[in-house]
Amino acid sequence: MTDKLVIFDTTLRDGEQSPGASMTRDEKLRIARQLERLKVDVIEAGFAASSNGDFEAVKAIAEAIKDSTICSLARANDKDIGRAADALAGAVSSRIHTFIATSPLHMEKKLRMTADQVFEQAKLSVRYARSRVADVEFSPEDGYRSDPDFLCRVIEAVIKEGATTINIPDTVGYAVPELYGNFIKNLRERIPNSDKAIWSVHCHNDLGMAVANSLAGVQIGGARQIECTINGLGERAGNCSLEEVVMALRTRRDYFNLDVGIDISQILSASRMVSQTTGFVVQPNKAIVGANAFAHASGIHQDGVLKARDTYEIMRAEDVGWSANKMVLGKLSGRNAFKQRLQDLGIVMESEADVNTAFAKFKELADRKSDIFDEDILALVSEEQAGSAAELYSLVSLSQRSETGEQPQASVVFVAKGAEISTASSGNGPVDATLKAIESHVDSGAELVLYSVNAITSGSTESQGEVTVRLQHSGRVVNGVGSDPDIVVASAKAYLSALNKLHSSSQRVAAQG
Repeated sequence: MTDKLVIFDTTLRDGEQSPGASMTRDEKLRIARQLERLKVDVIEAGFAASSNGDFEAVKAIAEAIKDSTICSLARANDKDIGRAADALAGAVSSRIHTFIATSPLHMEKKLRMTADQVFEQAKLSVRYARSRVADVEFSPEDGYRSDPDFLCRVIEAVIKEGATTINIPDTVGYAVPELYGNFIKNLRERIPNSDKAIWSVHCHNDLGMAVANSLAGVQIGGARQIECTINGLGERAGNCSLEEVVMALRTRRDYFNLDVGIDISQILSASRMVSQTTGFVVQPNKAIVGANAFAHASGIHQDGVLKARDTYEIMRAEDVGWSANKMVLGKLSGRNAFKQRLQDLGIVMESEADVNTAFAKFKELADRKSDIFDEDILALVSEEQAGSAAELYSLVSLSQRSETGEQPQASVVFVAKGAEISTASSGNGPVDATLKAIESHVDSGAELVLYSVNAITSGSTESQGEVTVRLQHSGRVVNGVGSDPDIVVASAKAYLSALNKLHSSSQRVAAQG
């Protein structure tokens, strides 16, 4: 006999809390559609009460997604819970995830509440959430550092109030596998009604053990839900990685004896979509989805794999999507072929006009680059959809001159608040000159805290460059992403994209980890 393990994806909520990873409504909706294709059981779409933008994103996802349960986070108060319920009203299957801190440190320093006050608030919040939806998850924030006696008291009470899932967060990534697994096991054994709810794990990666802790919570503790994110995205060192935990369960099914409903062929597409949307590049040696995950440089390894793949490979690259969709588009490809690739990649356009606009961008790129790969299309559409929102800034043209022994010069023409601006500057290099030219007019006052370049496709100098720019100003951190065969042009696009986000009105409220 095997058990079913619930995969709860929080890329769109906890993953979005990574500095600079904030997503637009359309970006969230596109990723949610890919998560549905991945067959994720529960999609935590956001924190509806944190902003009007997040409310609209949760609402749009709830109305669009049919095959996954849609969840919204809510603090343990009626206002947050009501807002979450309203956003989820159109969902086929909905869940409210409410939380309150239970560790002595958090109760005293953050909440400034007594244990009895937290106990009552937890009960009332679950009671109200259950009156709005049938599926309620409760998380004692910083649960792993909470007093077990108090935790037992709180959890027993919220289960009586109707909580259907109990999640034990390792909010600060402090746990180690054996201790965390036994912690959950002891709670389940001590709480009389523990069998009335599904137990869940939510682990952060501060010590690099989020996946190991999550699996221990399942194997030792008896949890049957894992909360995770695509690429392990999340604040600080990130969260438990969905692709790693799913492939661990599948590859070592002999040990875990658990079933997951994930369509693993969609893992790589999901990884690339999240990476290109947020600008958080996947490291080459990242398990499952890194560029080197299935690469063999050692001659001994290469020889072994050629003779028998299982000598050095415990998984097949093609199973997680590495060899899927080999059709390469080019400048002779027609609109129907392009539209089919959008569909295959899980990209849904709002209208035929949007398809036509994207196709025009595709043809423009194809005139400059002979072969167009899936990564190019994802980058193109990400840029197009990011630009579909109200833009203060957009690039018109750029020219730059760089010569050995001479200081580089750049001239940039861009639209700023509806007006076309021409500006120029010199710099230490063509990219520096370009960004200084833009900043000389915009005068944002933002600090450039990250500049990175990544080749969208490998193996050719013809590859598009993808540039990520991270700006910080007055406590806000934003990422801008730009792509182009010309790195300098991609840099200008990325900088303007970051400025657009920096000047947007969206505000977020800090939420549970």
